[in-house]
Amino acid sequence: MQEWLYGKEGYYTKFRTIGKEGDFYTAVSSSMFFGGSIAKRLISVIEEGFLPKDTTVVEIGAHQGYLLADVVQFIYTLKPELLETLKFAIVEPQAENQKAQKAYFQASFGDVVHLELYSDLEALHLDDAFVIANEIFDAFSCELVKDDAMLYVDEKRDFVFDKQDDFTKALVQKYDLQKGEVAREYEDFAASMAKAFGRYEFVTFDYGDLEPRSDFSIRLYHKHQSIPFFALTSFVEEEAEKPKEITLDGLWQACDITYDVHFNHLIDAYKQSGATLYMYKTQLAMLVNFGIIELLDMLQKNADEKTYQAELNRAKMLIDPTFMGERFKGVIFRKGKI
Repeated sequence: MQEWLYGKEGYYTKFRTIGKEGDFYTAVSSSMFFGGSIAKRLISVIEEGFLPKDTTVVEIGAHQGYLLADVVQFIYTLKPELLETLKFAIVEPQAENQKAQKAYFQASFGDVVHLELYSDLEALHLDDAFVIANEIFDAFSCELVKDDAMLYVDEKRDFVFDKQDDFTKALVQKYDLQKGEVAREYEDFAASMAKAFGRYEFVTFDYGDLEPRSDFSIRLYHKHQSIPFFALTSFVEEEAEKPKEITLDGLWQACDITYDVHFNHLIDAYKQSGATLYMYKTQLAMLVNFGIIELLDMLQKNADEKTYQAELNRAKMLIDPTFMGERFKGVIFRKGKI
């Protein structure tokens, strides 16, 4: 998975379109009210006194920067005076994405909003931060486990289950996993955040559940088609079960590969780093808690009916239980005290 997504010619080493013309949708590409709700949350955290007015708002894995830009735009609408004190930054390892982010912010805000770009968390040493990320943990490297074995792949992309390494075995035993994915980087990532920020609130959204599903969820997204990973391997012998005219070699590094997040594992990793779990909810409940309904009410009072209905329909994708509302979860971690 690491090689597929981040290797020399990996999927995320090139700028990728998200949305209708890409391989998949995200909450960010669905509605600007996703960022608006997060902006409202940021304002409440500052008013509560947990973070100061001059804190740094940091997005991790920002793609083109749309989410952070939406947050900035809604801060301007809801509490514009904060734009005089807040600082903004993106952590993004890919140079092509950094270039797109810088260009988008310049086109959107000119010199009014200054954006700092960092290649990794290790470059950050801040007293406090409000950190946001959308769908990053589903792209962390993982091992595929079955009973007491894990999947290996050779240079010819032949697959075989063999002995688990010690790291994987420890997590399999800890969470009593029989079959599924084991993320490898949660602990290191949480530890890096603990070193980067003296105090932080981290708001993140992803798909998955508290408990593992005890089955493989790993899949490919190609032009909005979800393809089970194992359907493209020799483990599936029945031709009727294989996608037509699609091969693993043909999709290698050319589409997204992802899996469900095991949130209990993620939560434990952050607790181990010294953070506390502040909130865990479905995306529907989280965005309602943040104030998305109030934002939509504000729009209805200040926009024409056509504009309101269009934005309402987009926002519904975020909270509809049959779309993103229940399938996606929101988590807030905090490090530090008021």
